[in-house]
Amino acid sequence: MNNSKTQNERIANMTFGSVYPLYLAKVEKKGRTKEELQQIIEWLTALDPPKVEALIEAKATFEVFFQQASLNPNARLITGVICGCRVEEIDDPLTQRVRYLDKLVDELAQGRKMEKILRGAGAGQSPAGGPG
Repeated sequence: MNNSKTQNERIANMTFGSVYPLYLAKVEKKGRTKEELQQIIEWLTALDPPKVEALIEAKATFEVFFQQASLNPNARLITGVICGCRVEEIDDPLTQRVRYLDKLVDELAQGRKMEKILRGAGAGQSPAGGPG
């Protein structure tokens, strides 16, 4: 799916720290925790909470945030619609990664079980999906 170049640029230049409080408010409003939010971020990006906090403090854009990340190989298993687009059909790699994160946050807020959100992360695996 083609998003407009302007929309992709807007997403790339948006600071992660401006969106993180919205993610947190969304999940906490539905009874989920900051720790669970951090767990899904770490699963997707391999960025631990101190690194995420440092990127927030540095006012990192989503582009910089995902440059620092190591995308989980199972991220390709994230499917569905977010913001009117099927995440698996998004052409721009950065926009797709941001929408993956949006989708995981939505699933957490909707009460989905953590083992379902963290696709393929079974016992004995680290949050990044590799051997534990």
